[in-house]
Amino acid sequence: MSVRERVLDLLFPPKCPFCQKILDNPRAPVCPVCQPELPWLEGKAAERRVDFANSCFSPLAYRDMVPGAVHRYKFSRVRALGRPFAALMAQCLEDHLPQRAGLICWAPLSRERLRERGFDQAELMAREVGRLLSIPAGPALKKVRDTSPQSELEEESARRANARGAYAALPGLDLTGRRVVLVDDVVTSGSTLSECAALLRQEGAEEIWCLTLAQARHG
Repeated sequence: MSVRERVLDLLFPPKCPFCQKILDNPRAPVCPVCQPELPWLEGKAAERRVDFANSCFSPLAYRDMVPGAVHRYKFSRVRALGRPFAALMAQCLEDHLPQRAGLICWAPLSRERLRERGFDQAELMAREVGRLLSIPAGPALKKVRDTSPQSELEEESARRANARGAYAALPGLDLTGRRVVLVDDVVTSGSTLSECAALLRQEGAEEIWCLTLAQARHG
């Protein structure tokens, strides 16, 4: 642990992202009370289909304590939660990805949403997963059209229409032959991830593995 991390832990003791109690072990992502109560996904249950991607992995189901924690992270701007969430995601990726990835990227926010929120929640998790697993993490996509939050749309057809054409590959991007991990916070219909994965395929990615904290429902 760096000196900076020790100082921050003293000033702002890490809390469990789910119950918000101070962690006895500041390096643990979750407290020992919440750990056995979380809706863990294991084996094939942690995998789901996403168009244009090889698969999508998630350590948790989006129910019980999980939605509240994700909401605090995204909408209450509790940036510190990106760190423990990424630890859970990194372990899930290690458990399921058959071979080491060459790049971790994310489904980005629009400029409007980034200004409103102050940070990109998927980027923070992607970069931390990359740090934990020693895999390069960096931007590959940009959001070219501001859209309604997917969480506000119930119908899968509406979610797909909302995501269609909302993203573009960054200029000069070349992913020829690369194995890429695409990060987002929650997968529901898979519309956002499939839209982004299609663009990564067009730029030459050989394999695309999606990684989210949680699955809102199975596809």
